[in-house]
Amino acid sequence: MLIPHLGPTDFVLVWEESLAVLKDGTLEKDKSSHATQDSHRKWREDFLSRLQAAGIDQEMVSEAKKKISYVLLSAPWSVLCYYAEEISLRVPLQMVTTPNFNWSERMLEKIKIPNLMSQDVPSMPPDYYTCQFRTNKLERFLGSENKETFFKTTQRHQVLYEILARTPYGALKRGEVGIERLLSENAFSAAYPLHEVSAVDSQSLSMRQILHQYWARWASWKKYQPLDHIREYYGEKIALYFAWLGFYTGWLLPAAVVGTLVFLFGIWLMVTDAPAFEYFVHCPCCFTTYCMAILSSQAGLLFDNGGTVFFSIFMALWAVTFLEYWKRTSAVLAHRWDCSEFQETEERPRPEFTATAPMTLRNPVTGAEEPYFPKRRRFNRTLTGGMVIIIMVSVVLMFVVAIIVYRVILSIIIYKSHNAFLIFSAGRIASLTGSVLNLLVILMLSRVYIYLAQVLTRWEMHRTQTKYEDMFILKVFIFQFVNFYSSPVYISFFKGRFVGYPGNYYTDSQGYEKGKEGGPTQDTAPWETDYELLLCEGLFDEYLEMVLQFGFITIFVAACPLAPLFALINNWVEVRLDAQKFVSQYRRPVAERAQDIGIWLDILQVITYVAVISNAFLIAFTSDFLPRLYYRYNNDGNLQGYVNFTLGTSPSNFNTNNTQCRYRGYRDRNGHFRPEYFHLLACRLAFVIIFEHVVFFIGRLIDFMVPDIPEDVEIKIKREHYMAKEALAENEVRTPLKRRICPLSCDAEPNLKLPQRLHPGRATHHHPY
Repeated sequence: MLIPHLGPTDFVLVWEESLAVLKDGTLEKDKSSHATQDSHRKWREDFLSRLQAAGIDQEMVSEAKKKISYVLLSAPWSVLCYYAEEISLRVPLQMVTTPNFNWSERMLEKIKIPNLMSQDVPSMPPDYYTCQFRTNKLERFLGSENKETFFKTTQRHQVLYEILARTPYGALKRGEVGIERLLSENAFSAAYPLHEVSAVDSQSLSMRQILHQYWARWASWKKYQPLDHIREYYGEKIALYFAWLGFYTGWLLPAAVVGTLVFLFGIWLMVTDAPAFEYFVHCPCCFTTYCMAILSSQAGLLFDNGGTVFFSIFMALWAVTFLEYWKRTSAVLAHRWDCSEFQETEERPRPEFTATAPMTLRNPVTGAEEPYFPKRRRFNRTLTGGMVIIIMVSVVLMFVVAIIVYRVILSIIIYKSHNAFLIFSAGRIASLTGSVLNLLVILMLSRVYIYLAQVLTRWEMHRTQTKYEDMFILKVFIFQFVNFYSSPVYISFFKGRFVGYPGNYYTDSQGYEKGKEGGPTQDTAPWETDYELLLCEGLFDEYLEMVLQFGFITIFVAACPLAPLFALINNWVEVRLDAQKFVSQYRRPVAERAQDIGIWLDILQVITYVAVISNAFLIAFTSDFLPRLYYRYNNDGNLQGYVNFTLGTSPSNFNTNNTQCRYRGYRDRNGHFRPEYFHLLACRLAFVIIFEHVVFFIGRLIDFMVPDIPEDVEIKIKREHYMAKEALAENEVRTPLKRRICPLSCDAEPNLKLPQRLHPGRATHHHPY
């Protein structure tokens, strides 16, 4: 049933009554279900009554056939003004007329080349100088004469969510506070702001239609993303993700070009390599000739050649430069979107933290009373969480080792079966079943660990949403890093290196494995339509996917120069798929502010350092670059006889039919290492040290030479501070130490329990953070 709503709907609450509890108009006799329904009904009634006491307008809409109820919420002007000041919303002072161009637009304009990536997107959001909202300075802000449009729709959503998140519905001691807890208890099925309704007039498209037309369509793959429109509709946090994803994808282009050239250089080496034509009998694989076994090594030249050393250095410097220029781009966007000082001075405590913190404390920056949780208790909880993380990481490593052991045991069992077909496919069977088991373990442990990380992070009581998300991301990423990278690290550094030598093999199957290794639209209400969409669960999975990809193309780039090319193609598709998800498949998320991409930047920097070390060891210990260089140096620059140099000779007691065979290893007939092995070991260690120091030095030099904030942005920030100071200088009424009273404590319900930070019995402390 559709009921017209008088005011704009800012938020929608939904709940479903289970049809299983209804039978011919009477309740099912399942007493536990009945009790749960009654408890949920009481929570909803208390919650909605307190929202009404806080001044929120409500309207109930029911869908009789589906037993679905919708509550349409809207905030009146007085509530919007109060909470806009409470949560430090920024409002416009003066329009900025300077056009916003990115670096590629400026570069193409200077050299007079047509910009094929540019597009004229309608309804361009204007840029303003802004400052924090103050009710007593209302007349100084642009557009204050029109109460309907003064606050943007995303700001109205933020105000409603702040109220929903801090409103209690039961006992505060049990943490019965906020819409998120009600959703987790299934008292409500969903809570979301509405998408914009599609415009009928084709000349005046809604913002959602504009994003679909100029962003989410596949035809827009070669165009700039309309970041200002994304920010206007979804908020700064989501806009920053797509800005970073586009920036990262653009920077992959030079890496992909260089990687492809290195790969082509490897093809040329593969057909001109002198050692490929040397003939030896290879063991222990049934005494095949080494020129047959060398085919896999020839294919390896595609990725293992001198070009990979250059490419590894290039990618390390590319990663450092990419991050430095992203910092500059992030600073420009943060200023343009009024988030430059969000984390330091503007970010408010989390609503859940506000409701459950045991005491209050005067903020030394703003002077306002804020909820407080003792640092020592948080440190102890964080330390406990760290111990749990170490245990979970150890479990992952145990599973990795267990799967490796499983492969070995399965191969031995197959070899003892005396079945020719199974013996021929033993390596593939063990590898395939081991991979399936590895995938199942990854999926199972991921679910368990993410749930555990959420519980631990919530228990640690972090003050701000940014800090909460950073700690949650850090926990999950450490686990996922080990989970996803443990197998590639094993394959790159350990697999096949503990085989032994003829006459002293550790297992027959491992020797075999080493030899075989190679290479329509309905007329429904908008809240009903949006309810059918998927819940947007945040950006964690999107960031994690891209950061893991960044790790693969930097940490293991020496093993696959084509990785940046594959990543580039993937990301071109990824941008459009993510855009389509947000525009067409997800409910509209609550707009969130953010200053940057958060702890993901720190993780990317750590990955860059790990990549330098990893590539140094990959080149030094797993490639033939240094052995070839060493042999050239000692053989007048000639590679003739190189294969003989790298092979050991089987002991006489291992020879069959008086046939001498060769194997890969710098050993003599007795199985002892030759002097050349120790010479090469010294060269390898020296290479690792030199490689790391050179790359880190150049990286630091780039970091020093490229400032994080462009000079013109610093000037704009100072200009905005001056204008905000002038606008708010006269007749400032609100004193820094004035304690504010929450609208939830209005006279309409005198016995209403307040959130803990406003509770009169709360202990108050005045020591600094």
